[in-house]
Amino acid sequence: MVRVGKTIANLREEKKLTQKMLAKILNMSPSNISNYENETYWPNLDTISKLADLFNVTTDYLLGRTDYRCPPETLENYITSDYTVHDIVNTLLTLDEGSRDAVAKYVNFLKQNQSKT
Repeated sequence: MVRVGKTIANLREEKKLTQKMLAKILNMSPSNISNYENETYWPNLDTISKLADLFNVTTDYLLGRTDYRCPPETLENYITSDYTVHDIVNTLLTLDEGSRDAVAKYVNFLKQNQSKT
């Protein structure tokens, strides 16, 4: 089970923010951030929403209900001039398991080759 405090700490560190910096952004004391991260107590719903917006994740991700980080509006982003993330996901879902596996392997192949250039 993912812990809310650990998730907040990981997201804060990914953004290279200190507890003090995050507290200033959220207009609260650094001890509040420490208490959240140590799970002394949980942030209220308004703070959860602000954290989700700040870190560009869903509230469900913050609460450990899903591993999917991206908010739904990300699905509207264009990958190319003709295809959104939503289009690609829907296309993938129509494929049989073997085809999805082949696509995943090809994407990993492209990713590995891209990092070599």
